[in-house]
Amino acid sequence: MLMLQGNEEDAVVAEDMNRVIGVDIGGTSVKAAIVARDGSVLDEIRLDTDASRGREWVLSRVSESVFGLMRSFGDSSTNRGIDALGIATAGRVNMESGEVVYATDNLPGWQGTSLVTWAREKLAVRAIADNDANAALLGESWQGAGKGKQRLAMLTLGTGVGGAFMEHGLLCRGAHWSGGDWGHSILFPGGLPCNCGKKGCAEQYVSGTALLRRGTEYTGRLYRSGNEIMQEAAHGNLEAIRVLDEYTADLAVLLANISVTLDPEAIIVGGGVADAGEVWWPLLEKHLHLMGVKTEVSRALLGNRAGIIGAARLAFEITET
Repeated sequence: MLMLQGNEEDAVVAEDMNRVIGVDIGGTSVKAAIVARDGSVLDEIRLDTDASRGREWVLSRVSESVFGLMRSFGDSSTNRGIDALGIATAGRVNMESGEVVYATDNLPGWQGTSLVTWAREKLAVRAIADNDANAALLGESWQGAGKGKQRLAMLTLGTGVGGAFMEHGLLCRGAHWSGGDWGHSILFPGGLPCNCGKKGCAEQYVSGTALLRRGTEYTGRLYRSGNEIMQEAAHGNLEAIRVLDEYTADLAVLLANISVTLDPEAIIVGGGVADAGEVWWPLLEKHLHLMGVKTEVSRALLGNRAGIIGAARLAFEITET
């Protein structure tokens, strides 16, 4: 057995204390990673999940991903090498209690879930939880497109639409934990019904789900993913190009509203739709130019890692207290 003494043992302990796990919980997948204090990803895992199966199923997938990562860096029964867990999730999250105070049916049964208490009792690790868009912006400001900027906004385009913003490098979560929730701002008064109970929410027009619906309406074909629409547009399919052109026109309106409301240094667009932006980004830039938007609008650099990197950054914050 290798015995360590003095400073050598202290160095090993210090190294162990410099690793956390970041988890990003969405409607279709759970992503998790072990992250070092410099922001580098040491190991990661992605598990598909069917949110319609309910809260306990989703939490079981989170457990599976976390324990899998713990085993890769030590004994999962003692959590050696992992100092804290950061959790990013869809829905509004009370940062003080770690409870999901509001969630739509994108994650059925999720509202009321106390993620921090669950992590402490089921995973035996101290944890912190936040909204996934907040975490994504924190990740991008730390290691991505927002690095070096103090006033930032973010829009995440996935199953739903999330948003976040920061002033002086600090996230602005709002009095009711809904700061930056532009997905449920009204884009078209009296428009399409939203699962939040209102009509005309931006989420019904610029989410990945909305893109698929729009594609089916315009072409009569059933799309399984936004990538299929992107590929058809890239090959010159005029119907697919029209779908993306009108989609980005609506997205530009939302971005313009964020721009004039907050006047940030930059707006970062992330999420699964943005990851496939090579085809549609020039269309968005065209509409932003036509609307006279001067604010810098850029794609997220961390891709689908933004949420887990930001969740890890939150975890490091609680190790410092």
